[in-house]
Amino acid sequence: MQIYNTLTRRKETFTPIEPGKVRMYVCGMTVYDYCHLGHARVMVAFDVITRYLRARGYDVTYVRNITDIDDKILKRAEENGETIEALTDRMIDAMHEDEGRLGVLRPDAEPRATQHLDDIVRMIETLIDKGYAYAADNGDVYYRVRKFEGYGKLNNRDLDEMRSGARVDVDEHKEDPLDFVLWKAAKPGEVNWRSPWGDGRPGWHIECSAMSTCCLGETFDIHGGGPDLTFPHHENEIAQSEAATGKPYVNTWMHAGAVRVNQEKMSKSLGNFFTIREVLEHHDAEVVRYLLVSSHYRSPINYAPESLADARKSLERFYNALDGLALDGLALDGLALDDVEGQQGGVDDRFDARFTAAMDDDFNTAEAVSVLFDLARELNRAKKEASAEALALGAELKRLGGVLGLLQQAPEAFLKGASGELPMTEDEIEAKIAERAEAKKARDFATADGIRDELAELGIVLKDSREGTGWVFEAPRG
Repeated sequence: MQIYNTLTRRKETFTPIEPGKVRMYVCGMTVYDYCHLGHARVMVAFDVITRYLRARGYDVTYVRNITDIDDKILKRAEENGETIEALTDRMIDAMHEDEGRLGVLRPDAEPRATQHLDDIVRMIETLIDKGYAYAADNGDVYYRVRKFEGYGKLNNRDLDEMRSGARVDVDEHKEDPLDFVLWKAAKPGEVNWRSPWGDGRPGWHIECSAMSTCCLGETFDIHGGGPDLTFPHHENEIAQSEAATGKPYVNTWMHAGAVRVNQEKMSKSLGNFFTIREVLEHHDAEVVRYLLVSSHYRSPINYAPESLADARKSLERFYNALDGLALDGLALDGLALDDVEGQQGGVDDRFDARFTAAMDDDFNTAEAVSVLFDLARELNRAKKEASAEALALGAELKRLGGVLGLLQQAPEAFLKGASGELPMTEDEIEAKIAERAEAKKARDFATADGIRDELAELGIVLKDSREGTGWVFEAPRG
């Protein structure tokens, strides 16, 4: 298995520290507001990575932290007139609801900064004792950036270049403008926690260093996050952690790509900023997940009406292929890739092998999805020929789709738009079908065709058969 390592800027053969086990930490959300599409990208990307590693037989410990101490949290709680605990608990519940709708499995651990204050203080004390940090006379504690020899290695930056080109806060209490805060003294009236340097709160970077090493050890396998975290957050994590422990912090660094909206950077100032729940009010959650999965996790994604329409069409192709197959009795969910021989019914391993090769190549979900399309075409052929192979092919399509967190709905439910996207109720659709049937019976074909066209404009496609008229919902473009 090859994984692109941001630290070395190349793909490397993945070799876990402990054979058969993977320890992975991903920077989670700062819970002062609802999660947005950028968060969804990271959630889904590392959910797929976790699912695939487990499908390959690895024992994965997946830790994703929660930042519940932050200036934005304090400000929002004050604006709302609520405690920070009430705000963060409410936002954490909303985050879990959003990720659940997107099919994201919960991490094995979700440490909160408020639960690790003693660990944070101990790490800061260690850094001070080793000369990597200093307490200023204003109650703040700072990290000495120039003391750490490897600073800048994750981003391939030179210290002097950073000093001249970066926007660095001017602070008379710092020894060097590049130094960053580990502990911030509280202002009068602010929520605070006790420390040897006075009442205050930890800096954001030190929170993740303490939580990750407490949960996964001083050196672990994978550290992930969004594209905006490489500098300064992850660079500072490396400096803090390796200075404190004297050991390498992380073997493999992974970063997901950004989400763009209509080819522009997602930004509140541009008016193109969407929360997950805003998006899911209008679109099936699996359609959104497919859009996020169908591109390589390191590639940028464009969120636009036409891209969602294409995602819907792709899922319809898969569910149409699965429609009519009796797969409910098969125990497919969670099986390892080599653990389904008895359920495959003789299907050869060509699709499994190609899927595995794609995912082994830095989790190339775009190529893996193309394998699913080939599998769906083969399934449609087998169904048309009434081949006994169809059931086995359907089981394989559903199983491999499940590794990506897809294709686990009942086909009929998805194709009928059970997610709430329907432009009218199912009873209203059935009434239209009955009205059309009466028109055909009366040989009023113009009216019958008009009803079919009316429904088609809404995305409701009628399917006539000997048994009667059924329908599927295909979201119209635009």
